Amino acid sequence: MLKLGNNNTLQVSRLVDFGAYLSADNGIEILLPKKYITTPLQPGQEIDVFVYNDSSDRPVATTEIPFARVGEFAFLQVADVNKFGAFLDWGIPSKHLLVPFSEQTVRLTVGMVALVYIYVDHNSGRIVASAKIDKFLGNEYPRYKRGRRVDALIYKHTENGYKAIVDNRFHGLIYESDLYKPLIVGEPVAAYVKQVRSDGKIDLLLSGGDDGRVDSLTHRIMDSLKENGGVLAMSDNSSPEEIREAFNCSKKDFKKALGKLYHDRLVRLSDKDVRLV
Repeated sequence: MLKLGNNNTLQVSRLVDFGAYLSADNGIEILLPKKYITTPLQPGQEIDVFVYNDSSDRPVATTEIPFARVGEFAFLQVADVNKFGAFLDWGIPSKHLLVPFSEQTVRLTVGMVALVYIYVDHNSGRIVASAKIDKFLGNEYPRYKRGRRVDALIYKHTENGYKAIVDNRFHGLIYESDLYKPLIVGEPVAAYVKQVRSDGKIDLLLSGGDDGRVDSLTHRIMDSLKENGGVLAMSDNSSPEEIREAFNCSKKDFKKALGKLYHDRLVRLSDKDVRLV
């Protein structure tokens, strides 16, 4: 089945002076313009292309790669505005992406960057975008287990931490207390499920759960102790900045790692330093 606004593997049906026609469902042929053909094609050959609507709403193919596809969220820049809405640059030079005025949370102007969801409008059959992202998130309960790896798009910084879109489907949050460095809004990151809350929102970590993160840190602390004659001039009273500078971690994780090493009788702790046993 043809996936509009996504990549499709289609077969070359015939070659013409201005490109190649690719066969799709129900005998439909889709044009791949000549400017996108970089290597010789033969009838019967399969090719991976991105399919979208041209200015006449006919499906057309390209080998260009868009910034985002149907079913995905992305930060895109406004390239133009007219009586229909705002048009975004989504990486296809010949076709900008429409955000109708009815799908804008604030009036978009040229040069602005907006977080949008890309979808096919059922009424018009066109690929469009919406800045009303909440209606596309959390429409089902996430069935993730703790430690599951997910893709997260950071989209807002709050006093609690960073809000994220998880796997293009769910609300997520990375708490400030679980971070050792600031994140960048608009940055896609690999994250891990800390817990799924009763409201369907997901708490995230940037490493494979507390245990994996702390275990890795204990090894780094032990290496540092061995390199410095068995003494580390730091303790759980050290400032978050000092800890971050030394181990690129949060104070919370540093204290957990020291506690684990102490429990395993590998170190002695004092108010001023850590020493190998």
